[in-house]
Amino acid sequence: MDVIFAASEAVPFAKTGGLADVAGALPRALQAQGHCVSLFLPCYRCARQAGVELEDIGIDLRIPIGPRMVEGRVLRSKLPDSNVAAYLIDQPEYFDRVGLYGEGGSDYDDNVARFIFFARGVIETIRALGLRPDVVHGNDWQSGLIPAYLRTLHADDPAFAGAGTLITVHNLAYQGLFWHWDMGLTGLDAGLFNWRQLEFHGKLCFLKAGLVFADVLSTVSPTYAREILSPEYGQGLDGLFRDRQADLYGILNGIDPDAWRPANEPMIARQYDTATVVEGKALCKARLQELAGLDRRPEVPLFAQVGRLDPQKGWDLLAEVADRLLDHDVQLVVLGAGHPKYQAMLEDLARRHPGRCTVFLTFDDAMAHRIEAGADLFLMPSLYEPCGLSQLYSLAHGTIPIVRSTGGLADTVVDATPRALSEGTATGFTFVRPS
Repeated sequence: MDVIFAASEAVPFAKTGGLADVAGALPRALQAQGHCVSLFLPCYRCARQAGVELEDIGIDLRIPIGPRMVEGRVLRSKLPDSNVAAYLIDQPEYFDRVGLYGEGGSDYDDNVARFIFFARGVIETIRALGLRPDVVHGNDWQSGLIPAYLRTLHADDPAFAGAGTLITVHNLAYQGLFWHWDMGLTGLDAGLFNWRQLEFHGKLCFLKAGLVFADVLSTVSPTYAREILSPEYGQGLDGLFRDRQADLYGILNGIDPDAWRPANEPMIARQYDTATVVEGKALCKARLQELAGLDRRPEVPLFAQVGRLDPQKGWDLLAEVADRLLDHDVQLVVLGAGHPKYQAMLEDLARRHPGRCTVFLTFDDAMAHRIEAGADLFLMPSLYEPCGLSQLYSLAHGTIPIVRSTGGLADTVVDATPRALSEGTATGFTFVRPS
């Protein structure tokens, strides 16, 4: 099959979360199965700084954003260690910025125009390249308008004749909600702004557009696909998911075994496998303690938490117990960036417990590898988790995950019950009540 994979971020070009890992790995995995895959994403400033070659292929874009015609171009690269072509939609006014979606905890005011340009730019680039896709696979709200355009403005376009469309929801909490007057910027018929299609509680909803117009819907774990049918997890869209339940699939994410295998990782202190895990992990722990400014004590349980500083990830639960936890003879390393409230909370925690708690307020892929390899236990008390990748990274490194049993966490971590222990199937600790 010829597959178009559209995402707002992908490793190694740009990353804020797990979508980037999936978008960087899944196209390569599909290619290895014999499919022809092309990746599309915006050309952010960080993509220019990623150390990958970007080639101007001479495709100029002129995209209408309401009454304004906005110009851009297309750059081409490749996903590392593959023949997957990556096409970057370049428009410096929209994408040459510090952040991907916002700065300082606030979204960019013009995100509606930025991702209209991206969606229409993907379609125009496909046409300019002469591609004839069998599947157009969008991801999250940033790609949500693509199925809507293909089923309306491009319904008779021979470039997309017979093409199926898929939208994958990686996190339903982010829906791409905008002022209702922004509907005029999309170029779509104003009649589509109704409760069955693009309107959501009086706002324009990019994700809903994708969910309504795509042929097939998927989420990133079987449990999350069931959870979002309920008001508790459906974020107001549970009725739509119930209506489209026959087209909804929960497919568990995987991780890239080449990138997240301690036998292959050059950035960790000692590479190891199942035969050398005891010695290798001990050296990785000692190195992590050194980097974090913690006492190098092999016998002390070293806990870790890595992720976006967002309420979803359970940081409030950590805040409730962190002081009591660190009153014991344990250590804690945290890596993440995001909401200023949690940054301040973690900085205060580290000040109160010097030598036992260290916080790195940044996104740092190499440090994430070192933490997964060096920690004893990994905390992931998510209030909800569509799939989660960090628990899978932990399992790959022999680090015991402690998770709330929701979404993909419930699908991937087997609780250490007496029966699971006796059967040799236990892989971590799970709990249900968010406390």
